[in-house]
Amino acid sequence: MELIERYLEAVKFWLPKRQKDDIIAELSGDIYSQVEERETAIGRKLTEAEVEEILKRRGHPLLVANRFLPQESLIGPVFFPIYRFVLKIFAFGYLLPATLVWIGLMIFSPSYRFEQTHPSWFGAFTSLFSYLWFATGVAVLAVTLAFAVLERMQTRIHFFDRWSPRKLPAVRNPNLIPRSSSAAEVAVNLIFFVWWAAYAHSPVVRIGSMIHISFQAQWLWLFWGYLALALGNAALSATNLLLPFWSVTRAKLRLFSDGVGAALFCWLMHANILAGISIKNLPAEKAIGLTQAINHWMITLFPAAIVIGLVVIATGIYRIVRLKPAEEHSLP
Repeated sequence: MELIERYLEAVKFWLPKRQKDDIIAELSGDIYSQVEERETAIGRKLTEAEVEEILKRRGHPLLVANRFLPQESLIGPVFFPIYRFVLKIFAFGYLLPATLVWIGLMIFSPSYRFEQTHPSWFGAFTSLFSYLWFATGVAVLAVTLAFAVLERMQTRIHFFDRWSPRKLPAVRNPNLIPRSSSAAEVAVNLIFFVWWAAYAHSPVVRIGSMIHISFQAQWLWLFWGYLALALGNAALSATNLLLPFWSVTRAKLRLFSDGVGAALFCWLMHANILAGISIKNLPAEKAIGLTQAINHWMITLFPAAIVIGLVVIATGIYRIVRLKPAEEHSLP
């Protein structure tokens, strides 16, 4: 029954990773057994409203999951799973990227490295540690205070009592590809392919009669690389539009495409590709300064481009790893 599956999926989200499968199997068997006993007693299938009533008697998914969690006292047993989840978002969404960008700048930007290590390397690490420690302290304090307030409000308002199984999100198939996103990818890649072929085929790009932008000789390699990439991505997205689910083969092709795109983007950021800019009524000295400034900032942002590329590639690898057991299990 879809309502029960949605309920189990909602409970599963808050369970410990190592135990969630066993707990959900036990809970699922208990619920379906209760439904079967009820159907036997009344001699017919239960309606959706009757199933909903059984689930409501079970309780809110977060409260049900909380019964299987080790009791914590820092925030309270009801809100502690959410509290921990918010802190994980902060750690992986801010602290880790900030550290990786700092490491990338120290490796690939000599000017930044000199600025940070001019006194000493110890001073650079101390500065990073102090910044991360301060940011973590502020975030943990703010989140802890907010959840402490929520904990006390819950005891008075009981807002977890007002819920309905019908409002739970539908069970999501992670291997399903929305046709809307595939159609958008096809359109974007084809538009980019036509625009790129029409306007970027020459190392000198003219924007009206006011702006002329010239690139280094390596520009042609980038031109053909992005042209082939756009065409390949359009073909893969068109296939996904017809077959809206990931297979291992198409996931590998997407990983290859993402890897090539990340490599081309990192090369673009690091190659000092911009040779010059000519703008009407702009003095030559300022045009040269603008060109140098753009090249400088592209090199400065090169470590961030590497981090973004690694995240994209890691996402593609995870997609393949997730798909392989399912595809092997489906083989005859």
